[in-house]
Amino acid sequence: MGDSIFAALATGAGVFVLVLLGAIIVSLFIGGLPSFRAFGLGFLATSDWDPVQQIFGAMVPIYGTIVTSILALLMAVPIAFGTAFYLTELAPGWFRRPVGIAIELLAAVPSIIYGMWGFFVIVPIMADPIEPFLIDQFGDLPVIGALFQGPAFGTGIFTASLILAIMVLPFIAATMRDVFLTVPAVYKESAYGVGCTTWEVMRSIVIPYTRVSVVGGIMLGLGRALGETMAVTFVIGNTNRISSSLFGPGNTIASIVALEFPESAAGSLKLSSLLALGFILFVISFIVLAISRLLLRQKPMPGAKA
Repeated sequence: MGDSIFAALATGAGVFVLVLLGAIIVSLFIGGLPSFRAFGLGFLATSDWDPVQQIFGAMVPIYGTIVTSILALLMAVPIAFGTAFYLTELAPGWFRRPVGIAIELLAAVPSIIYGMWGFFVIVPIMADPIEPFLIDQFGDLPVIGALFQGPAFGTGIFTASLILAIMVLPFIAATMRDVFLTVPAVYKESAYGVGCTTWEVMRSIVIPYTRVSVVGGIMLGLGRALGETMAVTFVIGNTNRISSSLFGPGNTIASIVALEFPESAAGSLKLSSLLALGFILFVISFIVLAISRLLLRQKPMPGAKA
């Protein structure tokens, strides 16, 4: 009887998660349906956002969400890997615990604190001297030069990506550190025994063994980057236009919803457009998850844990 009750409760918990997920998707889709009906597929390809004329488009926030998240991962993943590698393979024992605690404390900092810190500390530094330096060094280069042109206001896509990278860094680093520690010592000792260097052990033993968990940690960081609201709202500039420069202002789905939702009347086309943006963000997150599952279909090394 006890086993049956426990099995029923566990099954109910799993079904409840699916029902809750489905309810969120359906509610967002139904709420955004008037906007999809009014604009059709043009809603995804339109950059206009004019509440006065009742014209709304999702291109700018979608672009901002994807670009800031990708840039944040490009900045955060190498640093997170280096941190985890150092803590598990190189750092002395007395130093590992304080650094590990510091990483976990960074993950506990509220996003609005990151936003305030970014606005009052990072933005002035970006405005002078970092962005002017990058403009002088890379602004005239072919192909990529357009990414580093324009006025150096301090706010913009690049600054928002930097703040996001700092925010997701502790999640990815802590996950990598924990999974690196799960590699059986006999695997690494065998590699060292045949003459492998520390980097060769990491590349050939540790990373293949923990590949699934490492990608999962990166996806965890990407999930937070996609949905981050207040920190991005403080530093992205909140302008509904697409700039070819990384230093230009922009918007993300989360930031525009946070700014526009309090001013939206119930039943209005604007509110419907915001709910449609929420549905689109949900779809983007689902696509990211699907891609991550495809990346994980390669056969892991013998003895590796999924």
